[in-house]
Amino acid sequence: MMFKGQKQTMAEKCVVCLLGLIILGSLFTGSSGVDDTHLFYSSGENVRLPCNNALSDCTSTTWIYNRDINTTSIELMTLGITKNYIERHKRLSLGSDCSLNIQKITEEDYGVYSCRQFVDEKQQGTDARVYLHVLQVTSSSSQTEIRPGSFLSLSCQLHTDGFYCDTLIHFQGVELIWVNEAGVNLQTDSRYKISFSSKHCKSSLTTRLLNEDLNREWRCLLTQRNEVKTSVSYTVKYSDAEVNQTGYLIRDHLCKKSW
Repeated sequence: MMFKGQKQTMAEKCVVCLLGLIILGSLFTGSSGVDDTHLFYSSGENVRLPCNNALSDCTSTTWIYNRDINTTSIELMTLGITKNYIERHKRLSLGSDCSLNIQKITEEDYGVYSCRQFVDEKQQGTDARVYLHVLQVTSSSSQTEIRPGSFLSLSCQLHTDGFYCDTLIHFQGVELIWVNEAGVNLQTDSRYKISFSSKHCKSSLTTRLLNEDLNREWRCLLTQRNEVKTSVSYTVKYSDAEVNQTGYLIRDHLCKKSW
């Protein structure tokens, strides 16, 4: 009887897990009646967030922002007018189709944007939600520390909403992939140590720098169902140094000669 009870408990847990996945899946596929949109951009890009429930007149359009679904809402635009007290209001504008334009996004712009329609102070229909995910590459080394022989660690992070990264990967088919200038995946190259953290939605690359790495570019691709959505590159620069034609590092002060 004890063994039978244990099996039932595990089965119940599986049912709970399945229900959880179904609920999260409905959030990603648009349960509001208007399909939710997921957009992936790199820091510094200009973006357009579509308003899929727009009426004929954008004066009925209100744009609302949440860092994630559990945070307090912030009105960015009310009835087509930008809220000037919003810190980033100068980077916001309304398109002719009621879309929300954001200039030069940063990692702080990620989150959930909702387009809502009002007529005579009454909401019309349901919200059209846009999930903005921002990709960023950073180095753990300062510029003065980047030299041949030293280790370079790069982090490619997807700043995303409050959903677990595993859920985003599972339902949206998102991957972070490191490639070289020729587009070759570096995952199988023994020179590079690549790891992934779903907790932070971050892929890390570590390698020991060589002389010939000067001006070499590594790129982090964000793909969705094997289609590249955005990418960020990192180019190696050695401070106060150059490499001669034989590939050896030469310091600037050694190249100077008095005549």
